[in-house]
Amino acid sequence: MKRFSLLSPRAGAAFITPAGLLVGAFVIVPFFWVIYVSFTNRTLLGRTALNPEFVGLANYLELFSPHRFLDPGQFGFSLVLTIQFVLFSALLGQAALGMALAWLLQQVPKPVKAMTETVVIGAWILPEVVIGFAWFAFLDYDGGTLNGMLDAVGLPRGDWLLDYPFWVIVVFNTWRGTAFSMMLFNSAFASIPPSYFQAADVAGASSWQKFRDIGLPLIRGHVVTDLILITMWTFNVFTPFLLTKGGPGNQTEVLSIYTYRVAFRDFDFGKGAAVGVVVMLINLAFALFYLWVARKRTPGGAA
Repeated sequence: MKRFSLLSPRAGAAFITPAGLLVGAFVIVPFFWVIYVSFTNRTLLGRTALNPEFVGLANYLELFSPHRFLDPGQFGFSLVLTIQFVLFSALLGQAALGMALAWLLQQVPKPVKAMTETVVIGAWILPEVVIGFAWFAFLDYDGGTLNGMLDAVGLPRGDWLLDYPFWVIVVFNTWRGTAFSMMLFNSAFASIPPSYFQAADVAGASSWQKFRDIGLPLIRGHVVTDLILITMWTFNVFTPFLLTKGGPGNQTEVLSIYTYRVAFRDFDFGKGAAVGVVVMLINLAFALFYLWVARKRTPGGAA
């Protein structure tokens, strides 16, 4: 009788089949279902809930209608708002702050470094719902911690969520996501041979000169990887909904919140699916660019 081997193709197929079924049921099938629904007028209520009609590109044409593309509450307005959100929160916020923290951690004693890493990573590992409600309590006008601190020092309080909603979600998401950039850059700086910095110290180089001439050039690949990943994550983040629900007046309705409103509050599944497909294409472009960069960094990749 032939002995069964764990290294045989049959054994490999047996192990991978359950995972393949799960991926097919929860990833592949919904992926194609969303694409199909985007070409229909399916809704949650009414006649088209059970018997949706094929409408072709109508949902996509409505999204990109030039007459109201940039009006508040429309797809174009949310797209531009999301680009601004990514620019300020991910590129100018998380990446820059994460790199600054990572570089400063190379200069401080180990106990201070460990304590800082613990505090920053705490913002990363806590559940988003907990973080969202904590920030809501911090910024509340009547009983918020921030206004209480301002009252204590004699400064005027502010209605932050009403007067500065966009900048609130920018600061919130920067605070939330900086930990990833800090950890990535911290590992990158730690991989640089110490002799490089020791030689710079002998030459009398300042901290800024060592960062500019040694640190930054040697971690350039990590910078690109970080920028691509945090751009993709920030582009799809839904956590600002916990603070502002997209308001006031659609001022914080980024694409993820816009998609939620169209599909699950307006019950227009066809249009919501069309938005989802467009977002998937944008994410695909980010992913392909990331894979291209990763391949360029690989020794066996193309030059």
